[in-house]
Amino acid sequence: MRGLWTTGPRRFDIGCSIEIERTGESLHAHVTLDRDVGIRPGDEVLIQGAPITVKFGEHLNLRRTATVVRAGPLKRMLMHLAGYLELTELYDVSFSDGRVR
Repeated sequence: MRGLWTTGPRRFDIGCSIEIERTGESLHAHVTLDRDVGIRPGDEVLIQGAPITVKFGEHLNLRRTATVVRAGPLKRMLMHLAGYLELTELYDVSFSDGRVR
């Protein structure tokens, strides 16, 4: 695993498998990269090719090429901060009905 400040390719292509299902039981899309490249906060994975349309009741598996774009140190730090701030919003959740007894 590379450290936060190490350099490496900022953008590279890799093969991937895509599974899409649109049925009454499930609505999902999963992308599995051909090898473990360690996607980290702020990194982007862009799937190349035309948009994929799946009609209701269909399940589709296909192969595409994905472009992984690595985040720089500043963007990675901002993503960590944003994740922390979004997590703290959960602390404000109350399970009471709000009435004083």
